[in-house]
Amino acid sequence: MNDERLARLSLNQETIKQWSLPELAEGCVKAGIGQVGLWRAPVQAYGVERTARLLSGAGLTVTSLCRGGFLTALDPAGRAAALDDNRRAIDEAAALTTDTLVLVSGGLPPGSRDLYGARERVAEALAELAPHAAERGVRLAIEPLHPMFASDRCVVSTLAQALDIAERFPAEQVGVVVDTYHVWWDDRAPAQIARAGAGGRIHSFQLADWITPLPAGVLLGRGQLGQGSVDFRTLRAEVEAAGFDGPIEVEIFNETLWARDGAEVLAEVAERYVQHAC
Repeated sequence: MNDERLARLSLNQETIKQWSLPELAEGCVKAGIGQVGLWRAPVQAYGVERTARLLSGAGLTVTSLCRGGFLTALDPAGRAAALDDNRRAIDEAAALTTDTLVLVSGGLPPGSRDLYGARERVAEALAELAPHAAERGVRLAIEPLHPMFASDRCVVSTLAQALDIAERFPAEQVGVVVDTYHVWWDDRAPAQIARAGAGGRIHSFQLADWITPLPAGVLLGRGQLGQGSVDFRTLRAEVEAAGFDGPIEVEIFNETLWARDGAEVLAEVAERYVQHAC
């Protein structure tokens, strides 16, 4: 699809998980998509430097790397391991020439019910990580996840909570991710998007639709754009009114999409992006 409206579209790697990195590069070039969001595990398996060379050679820009985070451990050994892993993630992002590392904060430690304490440990960890990220030219982007993930995956559930942490640090070091799948339901989201924009803290904007019923495990229940309940045009208008003019990533975790032909899925992503988000 040769359409100027696709200029800001970024394909997140997990949307077409069945593709290898060379297939991702080739498929995006053929489809006229110039930007990709990456995930650490497949990049590590292929090789960070090798990935950087592959994508640079294909003329593709890396818009984000996912994910760092999981910073809520109570025990000193677990905390140290998490910090070390996040430093490696920052270095990987720098090697891939992306300025954005997406952070998923982590859930409650086993046996804990202290959400406030867990969020505070995220902030304490960022105080150690942000200077290293700044040295490498990488921004840390806190992604709030829907509250259904608060126990096991992400104690930061709203943009307001994410900003309360991010605003302890310079905007060029720590900001937030606005992911439609996670914030569409929140009637405070418009005001928090404006707050994030005023502070220069919208570091990533991601799209996926909310469809029901949710599958077992809920993680792989994201829908193609236009399949569910999310008003993409309104959310895009809000982030743009807040000053965001960066790449727009489509990030969908869905086993049905992963079972299909990748080129067919990408063509559908581009078509639905234009139809529902432009």
